[in-house]
Amino acid sequence: MPPSNSEFPRPLAVITGASAGIGKVFARQLAERGFDLLLVARDAERLRALGDELSLQYAISAETWPADLSRDTGMRTLAEKLAKDERVMVLVNNAGFGTKGKLANRPVSEQATMLELHVMAPFLLTRAVLPGMIARRAGRIITVASVASFTTSMGNVNYCATKAYQRVFMESLALELEGTGVHAQALCPGFTHTEFHERMQIDKTKGIPTWAWLDAERVVRASLDAAFGDGPVVLIPGKRYKLMVTALKYLPDFLKHAFQRRYAKSRV
Repeated sequence: MPPSNSEFPRPLAVITGASAGIGKVFARQLAERGFDLLLVARDAERLRALGDELSLQYAISAETWPADLSRDTGMRTLAEKLAKDERVMVLVNNAGFGTKGKLANRPVSEQATMLELHVMAPFLLTRAVLPGMIARRAGRIITVASVASFTTSMGNVNYCATKAYQRVFMESLALELEGTGVHAQALCPGFTHTEFHERMQIDKTKGIPTWAWLDAERVVRASLDAAFGDGPVVLIPGKRYKLMVTALKYLPDFLKHAFQRRYAKSRV
């Protein structure tokens, strides 16, 4: 948690994809915990409105950084900034998107953008903040992956693959960080009520049971409690999803494929 002594500057939390969804909830809850914020997303207007709101409500400083992190210039410019900022204590790699439709029918540029945003951007930003965090022996890196990282799916090929990278990236990094005071977390939520599925034009009422939906506030609270406590590196919010991931490890292939096809119906 941030130091309470006013002679010390407040530490900084950096959230990508902060203008909406889980990223916006992370921004609000980290402001509530007393962190200054660096809010990153493409939508400058929404970022500015959120920054102004949180600054006023929680008496913190919220800087906005409009950037497209799927582009080399966007991710590298931000990485250079973060590498020089000694206040960075939290990095939330949240920016991302999903698509629907079979890979052969999706635009190559769209899928390449997903690879850049889900793989290269978290890698570069994480690498940028690591030396400073290790030197200060304090830091939290949270990458928002997905339960999709544990499975495969038609209509979801690169999403599953890139989320698996994010999860394994955090798991491997956590081993390197043992004893440094820096902690890595792969947050792997299931279906969560945000704008994510609306942007993909997926009808949330079809093919996805009501019990499968998680509340974004609770997901983020569980993530932060685990990150600042003695929580697991791979965090799967909700007992139902913990059970599902466990089952996927042991189900025979024919049952696993049946489950995957059912899940993929809204995406192909």
